[in-house]
Amino acid sequence: MPLDAAPRPPSQGQAPVAGAGALRLLIVSDAWTPQVNGVVRTLSTVSTLLRAGGDAVEVIGPDRFRTVPAPSYPEIRLAVRPRAALARMAEAFAPTAVHIATEGPLGWAMRAVCRARGWPFTTSFHTKFPEYLHARTGIPPRLAWAVLRRFHESGAGTFAATPSLREELARRGFTKVRAWTRGVDLDLFRPAPRDPWEGLARPVFLYAGRVAVEKNIEAFLRLDLPGSKVVVGDGPQRQALQARFPAARFAGWRQGAALAGAYAGADVSVFPSRTDTFGLVILEAMACGTPVAAYPVTGPLDVIGGSGAGVLDEDLGRAAAAALRCDRGRCRAHAESYSWAACTETFRRQLVPIRA
Repeated sequence: MPLDAAPRPPSQGQAPVAGAGALRLLIVSDAWTPQVNGVVRTLSTVSTLLRAGGDAVEVIGPDRFRTVPAPSYPEIRLAVRPRAALARMAEAFAPTAVHIATEGPLGWAMRAVCRARGWPFTTSFHTKFPEYLHARTGIPPRLAWAVLRRFHESGAGTFAATPSLREELARRGFTKVRAWTRGVDLDLFRPAPRDPWEGLARPVFLYAGRVAVEKNIEAFLRLDLPGSKVVVGDGPQRQALQARFPAARFAGWRQGAALAGAYAGADVSVFPSRTDTFGLVILEAMACGTPVAAYPVTGPLDVIGGSGAGVLDEDLGRAAAAALRCDRGRCRAHAESYSWAACTETFRRQLVPIRA
């Protein structure tokens, strides 16, 4: 997702108050800066707010290790044999709580460290990797689900963002699922003069996010829609899609105010993914007053639902056309119900302490 890798603290709401129970929280994540995605945005923002509330937070990501590029996705670096060094870092920090955010090499290594030391830990479920892997490799999803279940069930709780995702995880044998929603920076992402796409034929339909096969962007670019299509973001599929769909505008990464302006200047934000578990870009678009068109799947079903801030339909073109009639004020009002402060408070409350 085209999100700031090192965001400024959101200004709305107050940070959770740590008080006498201040934490020493260790977060381990295979997704971390300089990567640009929703997981990084979420962890960065939550860490910032926790520190503002008095907690000590240490985030360990791949940037501290020798890495290799992920197969078919060189922008993502994977830590190589990190367990010994990771154990030393964890011991030196002396955490009172541990959260493992991802199921990559660092996540599995930290899981092993915690199990060896008898430390409880929580995890979070950010991406439907079984469907992601199936889209990229053809691996049957049931095999990947078994691996993920083994990873998460060894912890004390798995945080999941939406009711439909939590229901799916429960159906697949996850027994410790806990609710943890997301937030949006309502000061950065707000309605603004709609001129960033001046010169493009209206209406402007926008996709914002990584340009990768699991995002299903081709489904958007194939639509027969009036006006213009714009893709904001970058990734391994950009060159191929740009060659196949020369009429679309590929604008590359935009961050901060430029990203907010891109949303605000669009008539509809199209979210074609079927594998995301939430979709922070949905909230960002709505906060800018821009309605969202999406499939009725996990993420959009929960975030948009029947709010009137977007349209869900198995016919994505029909959803995009109908979204043009959504009230932009209603989009903003719906986004205002999501707070990073509430997201952070929920996250903190559900961590499991390491007993001395």
